[in-house]
Amino acid sequence: MKILALDIGDRWTGIAISDPLGVLARPYNTIKTSDLSDFLQSTFQKESISCVIVGLPTTLRGTESNQTKKVIAFKEELENKFSSLEWKLWDERFSSKQAATIKSTKTKEDKLRSHALAAAVILSTYLDYKRFYQTPTNNFY
Repeated sequence: MKILALDIGDRWTGIAISDPLGVLARPYNTIKTSDLSDFLQSTFQKESISCVIVGLPTTLRGTESNQTKKVIAFKEELENKFSSLEWKLWDERFSSKQAATIKSTKTKEDKLRSHALAAAVILSTYLDYKRFYQTPTNNFY
């Protein structure tokens, strides 16, 4: 089953999706945050999603900001609506900056796509963590 990642902003939400094996992350879409619930409803019907990773915007010191509180509240709202799925918060610090180094934003279309690219960075870090730290044995020999 696939894993979906969300980079939720006030205006736009970037979305990324994994392959069925949970190895690769790719940008999926960027939509208006106000349309997110309807978009997820449709996506969950089309794709076999087992888990949703929500980027958690903490400060560089690791503390909560107003945006952190908004994202947590929105995640809880979505989690209640789509309770059959697993929902996780994941640190998103530097994801937008990493996305900008991958692809510069010269046009409005590039800027919109950068949100989905940031979600792919978030998902990729989660998949890497999951692969490395949650394997049955960590034998390196």
